[in-house]
Amino acid sequence: MNQKTNEELQSILTKAIAGDKQSLETLVINMQDIVFNLSLRMLGSFADAEDATQDILLKMITHLSTFRGDSSFTTWVFGIALNHLKNYKKHMFAKYPLSFQFYGDDIENADYQDIPDLTQNVEKAILAEELKLSCTNVMLQCLDAESRCIFILGTMFRVDSRIAGDILGISPETYRQRLSRIRRKMADFLGNYCGEYGDGKCRCMDRINYAIQNHRINPTQLDYISAVESKSKTLEDVKSAMEEIDDLSQQFSFCKSYQTPEHLKQFIVNFLNSTLISTIKDSQKG
Repeated sequence: MNQKTNEELQSILTKAIAGDKQSLETLVINMQDIVFNLSLRMLGSFADAEDATQDILLKMITHLSTFRGDSSFTTWVFGIALNHLKNYKKHMFAKYPLSFQFYGDDIENADYQDIPDLTQNVEKAILAEELKLSCTNVMLQCLDAESRCIFILGTMFRVDSRIAGDILGISPETYRQRLSRIRRKMADFLGNYCGEYGDGKCRCMDRINYAIQNHRINPTQLDYISAVESKSKTLEDVKSAMEEIDDLSQQFSFCKSYQTPEHLKQFIVNFLNSTLISTIKDSQKG
């Protein structure tokens, strides 16, 4: 996404609200990767992130006329997305919540030595990478929803504390203090337990069959390995659109950015070409 000037963005928004399909497509296409990556980190699985991304983009489309320009458009979308995701109850981890204690106990006490080979001839190095990316993303579910929001905004998107505070309804100082504590909690856990990112005893290569047996990874559906890492300027433009950036960079290397899955992109295209979009356009005019 090429960064737009305020005048260009306002022109696109005005046309989209008036029912111009191309302008609406431009907005949706430029927001879809942002919304998908935010959803993936908040919800912990690709399937849930795809469902939530659909919901959020549809909500963005149907509420375009409420955007007043008091913040950047990207900030406005972040607000819609986070409000939706914090209250999202349909994802797997809403039914089966996690905790750092559970994760730690599993690492310390799980018996994974005598499990048979379940790899289905998939290379172990590939499965180990899938497990690493999945495990560290799912670990975010050990945080409460608000803390997860703060960690993702500060670590993955490096949002300016004033903007993040506005989105979350807290002061910039409170945001910075909470971000620091949450990052330390995450870093301490990784350092204590994870052998991939810290000095812990847990090694993905050793736990592959245990993870397959417990349905944590599936050799026939490798979501992280098959996902296309985002090489576009989209997320960099997000950081620029958030005004100045605090010095909040952190070496959490599992916070990669991915392109929206192709079938989700196709759903969005089909929706924009459907008769339903005409009804939505008419409601915006009213």
